[in-house]
Amino acid sequence: MNIQEIIVVEGKDDTTAIKRAVNADTIETNGSAISEETLRRIEHAQQKRGVIVFTDPDYPGRRIRAIIEERVPGVKHAFLAKEKTIAKNGKGLGIEHAQDEDIREALRNVYTPNLHSHIENEITMEDLFVARLIGHPQSKNRRLRLGEILNIGMTNGKQLHKRLTMFQITVEQFGQAVAQLDQEEQNV
Repeated sequence: MNIQEIIVVEGKDDTTAIKRAVNADTIETNGSAISEETLRRIEHAQQKRGVIVFTDPDYPGRRIRAIIEERVPGVKHAFLAKEKTIAKNGKGLGIEHAQDEDIREALRNVYTPNLHSHIENEITMEDLFVARLIGHPQSKNRRLRLGEILNIGMTNGKQLHKRLTMFQITVEQFGQAVAQLDQEEQNV
């Protein structure tokens, strides 16, 4: 699998895992304190070939993603569920621990935000409340699973609404994902 865009990862071990799974170039942020030089390289990469941000599903990974997204609008996003990034020994998590096929699947399901669309998302905060994704004791777990179903990553309530809008998740897609979530909970 050849990837045209340059993939932004957190470190060397992530680059090793990406190159093991696909043919791609990477830029490493070397942690959540992204340097100005690294941000300039990412901007340049976005102009030349496009960028896919593929960071770990944890707080530092989300922070890196937010910094890049703010500085370099229009970058694409790949996400992996937390359980697919846990080390075999159970100590630590990250893209470097993911299986090759999981990495390829995440890269097949890349999201591109549409920055030029002025269509307001019809999914409201009230819809999130009704779907028990905010303001409910199980909201965090439900958001985690919804993020996996829609391939948009783990979020808090406000981030969820923003990502649903940014990735133009339709009311129908949202409804189907919530229905799947409800069905899975009934089958437990």
